[in-house]
Amino acid sequence: MAADAMKTLWLLHGVNLDMLGRRDPAVYGSMTLAELEDHVARHGEAHGFTVRGFQTNHEGEFVEELHRLAEGDADAAIVNPGAWTHYSYALHDALELVRAPVAEVHLSDVERREEWRRRSVIADVVDVRVHGKGAQGYVEALAALARILAGGEGP
Repeated sequence: MAADAMKTLWLLHGVNLDMLGRRDPAVYGSMTLAELEDHVARHGEAHGFTVRGFQTNHEGEFVEELHRLAEGDADAAIVNPGAWTHYSYALHDALELVRAPVAEVHLSDVERREEWRRRSVIADVVDVRVHGKGAQGYVEALAALARILAGGEGP
């Protein structure tokens, strides 16, 4: 695909995801955040995406980044807000402003973990949800986003 035809996919990582590679590998895998972003970028190119990454441990900064996306700085986005997924209505409200398709991804299977992790307060404002598939979940999400942008169905 020609560079000028590439679409921009933002990969937004939330709280504690900078510690990938140090967190429990049985739950989160062994990739570091940099390795995960490289993995997604390689697969993103095959789907016509230039992938840009962002990570913060500060909820307000994550909201500000979503505001930038709402202003048109993305064709699509994958978000993994970490624990904010389960309680941050500020993220929910900011995601409502984003017009690009958005996928919520979690490395671990949040449906099989602690009860509090089973609730996503952003589920109703994202287009795709993938969890429990490790790094492959990000690849699945970007493929679904590519289908949405091509006018097809999501997942």
